[in-house]
Amino acid sequence: MTQTPSFPPLLQGEAVSGSTDPFDKARALAALGCDGGTVVYAPQMDRLRAAMVFAPDVALEEAMAMLPVCGIGFQNALGALAPPEVAVHLSWDGAIFVNGARCGGLRAAASGRAPDQVPDWLVIGLDVPFLWSDAAPGENPGVTVLAEEGCAELTPPQVLEAWARHTLVWINRWDDEGNGPVHAEWMGLLRDVGEKIDQGGHDGTFLGVDDRFGMLIRDSETTHLLPMSSLLQETP
Repeated sequence: MTQTPSFPPLLQGEAVSGSTDPFDKARALAALGCDGGTVVYAPQMDRLRAAMVFAPDVALEEAMAMLPVCGIGFQNALGALAPPEVAVHLSWDGAIFVNGARCGGLRAAASGRAPDQVPDWLVIGLDVPFLWSDAAPGENPGVTVLAEEGCAELTPPQVLEAWARHTLVWINRWDDEGNGPVHAEWMGLLRDVGEKIDQGGHDGTFLGVDDRFGMLIRDSETTHLLPMSSLLQETP
């Protein structure tokens, strides 16, 4: 990165060096008791890798709202910076799609996995490629990078700053108004609703999400609920 990103009040940045994964670093810092609102990021120009640390005061299943909140924040950020023809959609499991092709994604980790207990910390990671690295254009059908989708003028620091700002707006809205506005916004961005999918060992039709963002899958016999906490990454 050629410039140091700046963050809005209540958020503070921490850069990592070398090959350090910001998601792993954020989990380590969270376990040591760092402040909620810490944004760990990697200073590189070909990829945006960052992670945001949360200190929830609600049970884990409620706190998992931060995964769609961060997804909406990214969509809003790119919507503000990219040309108007650039379309961003989100999948339930955190994948990001730009103009219909996979372009990075979000992931989550927490101090524990009990859905009805308040975790000590929650980390949401963001990873979005700006330029091709190992693969050449066309080698991976259905996968893209931002430079190929009309975003060649954008830089990781710009998008990181915008992601932090827009995510903070949605965090505040969620804190004030609950899941309703987040649910409505996310459903407008969500892919594959009404389509056949295979997720979490269930093969059926993706009906939508419940009021806590859990995935509803209807097979030939019944409707299954996959809680959003099932997406948590294992913590080392």
